[in-house]
Amino acid sequence: MSTIPQILKDARTHMDKAIDSVRHEFSSVRSSKATSNMLDTVRVEVYGTLMMLNQVASVAAPEPRLLTVTPFDKSQIKVIEKAIREAELGLDPITQGPMIRVPLPQMNEERRRDLVKIVHKFAEEGRIGVRHWRTECRDRLKKLDGVSEDDVKHAEKDLQKVHDEYMAKIDALMKAKEHEIMEV
Repeated sequence: MSTIPQILKDARTHMDKAIDSVRHEFSSVRSSKATSNMLDTVRVEVYGTLMMLNQVASVAAPEPRLLTVTPFDKSQIKVIEKAIREAELGLDPITQGPMIRVPLPQMNEERRRDLVKIVHKFAEEGRIGVRHWRTECRDRLKKLDGVSEDDVKHAEKDLQKVHDEYMAKIDALMKAKEHEIMEV
């Protein structure tokens, strides 16, 4: 049976996961130089299943403005190239023999603004996750048996404070990433 402290603890646990997800998504957005985790958000349909890129290929950053992707199964090279192109990261991969070269475009003002939009989209997904868990936990609070209405109201206020705290964390992460991208 759930208790008020247990429900609030669950809210924090799930909201922490939303923050971790936002951090992970942000790490895939390029700031100044190539990193192998920039393609972590790319999903590839291989063998009828949607898989993360790092499960079907190895990604390396041999130069500051270049990524290389080497598929584990060479027959999937075109599918992987298409997935990178369609991932809305603004990248134009080129197949060269057994690997895919992904040159990173020069970071001009327009490109930086596009990346900031992507960061805003990821932050909003995190906010949606936090809001979802606030709603979920609020519903669980209302269904508690043997708890006074006043206790439920106080718990809802505490839940709102937790929600606001996590929204502020997401905003802080977003501002920091925005600053990192816009820095010339």
